[in-house]
Amino acid sequence: MFTTNPFATLAETIPMMAIQTFVIVMVGLVILGTVIDIIHKKNVKYFFNNAKKAKKSAKRELGTGERLAVIGKTIIHDIGTTAELGWGKRRIAHVLGMYGTILFWVGSAAMIFFYTDSQTPTVWPIIWHVGAIMTCLGGYWFWLFLRVDVAAEANSVFRIITADLFVLALLASATFGLIWSYLQFKEIIIWDTLFLFLFGVANIALFGGVYWSKFAHMFYKPGAAIQKNLAEADGSRDNLPPPADAPEQFGLGIKREEPKHY
Repeated sequence: MFTTNPFATLAETIPMMAIQTFVIVMVGLVILGTVIDIIHKKNVKYFFNNAKKAKKSAKRELGTGERLAVIGKTIIHDIGTTAELGWGKRRIAHVLGMYGTILFWVGSAAMIFFYTDSQTPTVWPIIWHVGAIMTCLGGYWFWLFLRVDVAAEANSVFRIITADLFVLALLASATFGLIWSYLQFKEIIIWDTLFLFLFGVANIALFGGVYWSKFAHMFYKPGAAIQKNLAEADGSRDNLPPPADAPEQFGLGIKREEPKHY
């Protein structure tokens, strides 16, 4: 199973061109959803306005080399290791899910567009399966035990809001993909068709629901992190008001309460 390209086997009954077209349509839905999100929520406009304000209040001008160093450090450290979450279970779960998803998607693209027959190098099916497993481990760990509203506010794990669409659809895609691959490998024909259908529906929800989910945040957060670190480097961030999570530090006499557990 781990060394078999499930899409090559699927191509024996469904033309590979149809499978490739499905993937291209999903990419198109991501682009469309992100553009609609940008137009409606005006996140990019807000981002550029902040960048202009920061540039005007900068205490010093950064050289090209220094800017590249800050951007490189942000990508490798802050984004690549989700450093903003600190050390702990939440960060580990996030890293598992993030890199698992990257492996899952890269493996899918390689097997669908570059290795469309049974001669697929074994490394790609392994990457696809391991990525899906990592996505499930990190995603279910986060969803069941680490969500703030569950861990701190004692809400039910079954409480779902629109923003949860991304995580749930991603978990469904990885889970149904793994089950479909196993059933296909075992040649359990009726059930493998069912889970192939569920796998497809999960991907339509994932990539087609960009506007309603947090999918587009994957594109915004890296830019926001880079802007923040550049602002700290040139001193413009020093002119911002004190953070809302530290009122006592500035003598406002307001105490933050620990989350209540019931």
